[in-house]
Amino acid sequence: MSMKSWLVALCGFLLAACSLTAQSPDLTEKSHHAKDLMAAQQFEQAVPIYRELVRALPGNPGFVMNLGLALNYSGHKREALAEFEKVLKLDPNNGIALLFLGTTYLDLGEADKALPPLEKFAKTEPENLEAQEALAEARLTLKKFAPAAEGFAKLSRYDSGNPRVWYGIGLAYDGLAQKSFDTLANLAPGSAYWLYLVAESRLNTQQLFSAFYLYRQAQEKMPGLRGIHSAVAEIYKATGHADWAAVEDEKERELPPPDCARNMLECDFVAGKYDDLLAAAQKQTTPESYYWRTRSYNVIARDAYTRLTKLPSSAPMEALLAKMEFQRRQYVEAVKHWQAALTFSPDDASIKEQLAISLFQSADLERSRELFQELLKSHPESSELNYYLGDILSKSQKPAEALPFLQKAVTHDPSLLPAHASLARTYLALGQADKAIPHLKAALSVDGDGSLHYELGRAYQAHGQLALARQMLKQYQEIHSKQEAEKQSLNQEMQITAP
Repeated sequence: MSMKSWLVALCGFLLAACSLTAQSPDLTEKSHHAKDLMAAQQFEQAVPIYRELVRALPGNPGFVMNLGLALNYSGHKREALAEFEKVLKLDPNNGIALLFLGTTYLDLGEADKALPPLEKFAKTEPENLEAQEALAEARLTLKKFAPAAEGFAKLSRYDSGNPRVWYGIGLAYDGLAQKSFDTLANLAPGSAYWLYLVAESRLNTQQLFSAFYLYRQAQEKMPGLRGIHSAVAEIYKATGHADWAAVEDEKERELPPPDCARNMLECDFVAGKYDDLLAAAQKQTTPESYYWRTRSYNVIARDAYTRLTKLPSSAPMEALLAKMEFQRRQYVEAVKHWQAALTFSPDDASIKEQLAISLFQSADLERSRELFQELLKSHPESSELNYYLGDILSKSQKPAEALPFLQKAVTHDPSLLPAHASLARTYLALGQADKAIPHLKAALSVDGDGSLHYELGRAYQAHGQLALARQMLKQYQEIHSKQEAEKQSLNQEMQITAP
């Protein structure tokens, strides 16, 4: 049952209860009218009626609660919080107020404030799946990965068809894996264990040449490390070398079984006993223990994502798959899933925005431009929407059209550094180097390839600031030379060679 459907059923109960307390036929009539509006999900129209009822009966928690619900679902979430707080002052243990206070804070991106009321409600209502899911999501947002994983795992036993549960499990274990890897990186940077895990992450994002090089480096340091031959075989298959892959697969099969008396963690991993492995690894602080711990977390996360892909197609499931592909930088695949999600929810603005961003990342500028223009009609002040549309127009050689959108983006959100970079390039295209300079300076921290340093140097030249221009162009040359040397070295090293 969705939160909104559950809300409508709840409101029927609350409103019926509230109407019994009304002090006049007029209030009773208004109470019934409000109930009908809420049942029809006409929340905005219900708000003024509830304000009037609350003024008439300020001590009635039911009317205050329903005002909060009407505000919440008509988009006035910040105002709704105040009403939920009032309910809790009148009735500190009101479970519905605790739940909606928590979920509303979560909707507003304030998970730290969402956590206390959700924890309190979840203790009193452990069977409420909506509350347990919200609590797990809050913990996940706050990077409390272990309790989040535990919460989502419990939900999977009762709500196995919920795609958010499997996605949550995957994200929680991804977080645990990252923390474990970070510890390993501090203990043994550059070790075979470290190299293997970095290679695995590169392979997951289809960086095949880099992954191949790192696996071979790990193999040189620890020839018997299980899994390297299989991973290299996977790379060979992906690059059209099935004969080489067969050699590597055979080498993996020829590895001797692990010595369980000495390497119990490896034995548990090979046997798929991940819970036993993790319990034992928690008592150890060696690089090896963090290696096997990280690999176990990765397998559990991958299994959860696999479960997600097997669920029937739905808007939530397709949206989550799109996010997974986007994180893997598979933008064309992400587009396909966002489009599928949109078939279920054709009016969902958040899905349209993510589709537009994925189209932008896949270089389909025309289709993404159309979507951003449509979205801006409803949200004309959005910094991100203005940035994306402005950047698309700038990249399409339309700087005059791009300018107002990019100006609005940086005005509403000065911390949006990519928008500063795009605005600077737009000013340069319009021959306004003086206006480009402050935005180029603001965006230097996100200059990955040195191009912003170069453009700032040229802007200083055009503005007559020759000393600053020389300094900036020198920094550009240093960045460029370093990148070219690294690129040449990598091109030499990262060749996929025969076994």
